[in-house]
Amino acid sequence: MAEDKEKTTVALAVGDEVEGTVEHITAYGAFVRLSTGQKAMIHISELSHEYVQKVEDILEKEQNVKAKIIKIDEKGRIDLSLKVLQAKASFAPPPSRGAAKAKSSPDDFEKQLTTFLKRSEEKNAEIAAKNKGKSGGRRRGGGAKG
Repeated sequence: MAEDKEKTTVALAVGDEVEGTVEHITAYGAFVRLSTGQKAMIHISELSHEYVQKVEDILEKEQNVKAKIIKIDEKGRIDLSLKVLQAKASFAPPPSRGAAKAKSSPDDFEKQLTTFLKRSEEKNAEIAAKNKGKSGGRRRGGGAKG
């Protein structure tokens, strides 16, 4: 029986592109039967460059897939990735509050920082002036009367 297992085990290496059929889908990924007869897993995080809520959004049972081997552990378990074979979409960060100022020079940043510090100091002085006449509550006695 051990000899049969050795016959079906084909030497695969990290970086190889393989084909297989999805056999089982779980919440965390999908198990694929490779064309070599070996079983491999694709983790949900390796399905796409985009966020994947459910594995079923990308794969379905009995679907043929082409993937790349990204890991083979000491027990011989094979991890696959679909996303490394996909062209990564160019990243465009969402527009922020300061999107128009994003291309400003370092001098503009210095000006903004100076303005912020000035306002901050003014606010602190205002708060200190309001609290100047207040004692902050009851005084604590130093010792027992006696």
